Amino acid sequence: MDPYLSTPPAIPPGSIAAGRQPVLTAPGEVTLRPWEDADAPVFLGAYQDPAIRRWHTRRPASEGDVRQWFEQYRHNWEREAGASWAVTRGGEVAGRVALGNMELADGIAGCAYWVLPAARGTGVAPRALSAVAGWALGAAGFHRLHLSHSTTNDASCRVAVKAGFRLEGTKRSEAVHADGRHDMHLHARIREDSWPAVPGSPVP
Repeated sequence: MDPYLSTPPAIPPGSIAAGRQPVLTAPGEVTLRPWEDADAPVFLGAYQDPAIRRWHTRRPASEGDVRQWFEQYRHNWEREAGASWAVTRGGEVAGRVALGNMELADGIAGCAYWVLPAARGTGVAPRALSAVAGWALGAAGFHRLHLSHSTTNDASCRVAVKAGFRLEGTKRSEAVHADGRHDMHLHARIREDSWPAVPGSPVP
């Protein structure tokens, strides 16, 4: 705990790492679970997809790199710095959703996601993001979640809005993608926001 903090932390240090990273569920046979080493081939393959490569300049180059990333994900959970889930549908990996930059003192964290081509347009992404947000803003104790995407990434914008992340503004020239620097939309969802209108979403 920060000895200089004058207010109680929103989330007591140690409370998240005290348990295992949860397995979360969403309608449509969607399950979110921690990554396993056996997922390395499909994870590596995802970063060969042109759409994913367009928005993600940090990429693994081999299955060995992927397994190192998975180990870092486990370490991040232990440090209460982040969490990454494999999004599965019917037992098959369909995408990824993650929390990062966890700040327990203020109760805020960032979100990120991608979906494999076969799962796009099926509602997997907003359902998965909604499931993570429901856990984070509920049992985990966070107060605010935020995410950013290029202003030209309409698909990501739709996912964010469907999962209840309101558009708050534009961050000019914030991020570098494969084709240069992009303005970024900032979305956020706070604990007091109403539950998103994703068909079939559970009520927390």
